[in-house]
Amino acid sequence: MKRWKRKNAAPSLFGALKWVLLWIGIALLCGAAITCFWDSARGMEFYAGYLIELSLSMDNLFVFLSIFTAFGIPEHARHRVLHWGILGAVVLRLAFILAGVAVVERFSWALYFFGALLIVNGLRMLGGKETEGAAADGVLMRLIRRAVPMTDRFAGDRFFVRERRGKRMARRATPLLGVLLLIECSDIIFAIDSVPAVFSVSTHPLIVYSSNILAVLGLRQLYFVLEYMAGQFRYVRCGAALILLFTGGKMLAVLFGVHLSTALSIAVIAVVLLMSVLLSLLSARFFRQPGRQGG
Repeated sequence: MKRWKRKNAAPSLFGALKWVLLWIGIALLCGAAITCFWDSARGMEFYAGYLIELSLSMDNLFVFLSIFTAFGIPEHARHRVLHWGILGAVVLRLAFILAGVAVVERFSWALYFFGALLIVNGLRMLGGKETEGAAADGVLMRLIRRAVPMTDRFAGDRFFVRERRGKRMARRATPLLGVLLLIECSDIIFAIDSVPAVFSVSTHPLIVYSSNILAVLGLRQLYFVLEYMAGQFRYVRCGAALILLFTGGKMLAVLFGVHLSTALSIAVIAVVLLMSVLLSLLSARFFRQPGRQGG
């Protein structure tokens, strides 16, 4: 048991950064393989889709962090929830993407609807109403408790425990399973933004799914980087909102005969993401200095 906890303990910042860079390297190699063995245009679409998903994932990680903090989930249990949550997302994203591609192929106007949806959600994200999100999490957890028989207390990192019910032993879920289901629900809600955003650069199922999944597979390690540096990423959510507005605007621009190239989309998204990170780091350093002087 001690060995299991040591193996699944939260990684150090340096260790998490190494894994994040490894997953980014795998994505770069995947894009290069698509370019070499398929088509350079498809390779560009993959890179654009991956960059969109990676940038929008930052906002989803803030939601994960708020859920874990609200329920007081310990570090080793967070690691396990993220592990199973990401595996679930891999399956759910496939179903979501296949359904979305089928809708777009049958109803071409759906892309314009997705574009409008992204713009609306981008504007709402700029508003930063986190209290509404917290209230929604509470409602979802109550619904989960009604659907799944659950204990009142956590049991370490276990999803199920056996309890005595009268003369019989019954298996019941712990609140940690509720947190896992809450994470899965938040990922589904998040996919409503991220998947249509990738449709702005490609509607090919393989390109959309591979770019999504490679970004999702690196989320667990990216989460621990965010957790270590959460206070230094204050403008990343704003950057994600601007990317939603840009991708939504790109979709709607087709109505007026304006077609933005994939290369331009990659450049705009990369610049917005990089600037939001740099501004966040500079802002964190700037606001830290007055506190030291005042102390």
